[in-house]
Amino acid sequence: MRKIVIVVASVATIATIICGLIIVHLYGDNQRLRRNQHSLLSDVELYQTKAGESAASVEALELRLDEFREHRAADATRIKELGIRLRRAESFAKSATESDYEATLLLRDTVIIRDTIRDTVRTFEGSDRWSTIRGIVKADSIAYALHSVDTLYQVVHRVPRKFWFIRYGTKAIRQEIVSSNPHTKLVYTEYIELPRRRRR
Repeated sequence: MRKIVIVVASVATIATIICGLIIVHLYGDNQRLRRNQHSLLSDVELYQTKAGESAASVEALELRLDEFREHRAADATRIKELGIRLRRAESFAKSATESDYEATLLLRDTVIIRDTIRDTVRTFEGSDRWSTIRGIVKADSIAYALHSVDTLYQVVHRVPRKFWFIRYGTKAIRQEIVSSNPHTKLVYTEYIELPRRRRR
């Protein structure tokens, strides 16, 4: 009788421990899904820095590898094309920019000699720190080359929870992106974490 009580107590203890671990796992996954829902429902914040640079801010999504493969198949393929195994990836970020250039350029006449025939064409060029444009004005069209350089600065940071003036834990993970080119405007950004361990 005593052995039966010990066996039942041992089985009950093991079952309690297993149930506790399952509850902790489900609670962590539930918290992750809650953060993801908040992230998906919040918009990308587009703003300008004090220096006038275009910037964007977005909350991070936390996807398991199987979720990433299923819902972001094109991005998973892109990672594989880079020669990186998906299970080794820590995070994935994607941003989109658009550039608008408005300038007044001076036209000048340039003499071109073709087979001893002199021809005059009008050319233009202009540049600043971020872009260079050169072109030729033809009779019915303009041929030009535009070269633009941009540097994107990315910071990923934790947003703490707040209770009055006390900051604690992690409420969300955010990505801040800034473009150094004043002609460039950030129009979209996203940041996806592929966590190995669950945060509580």
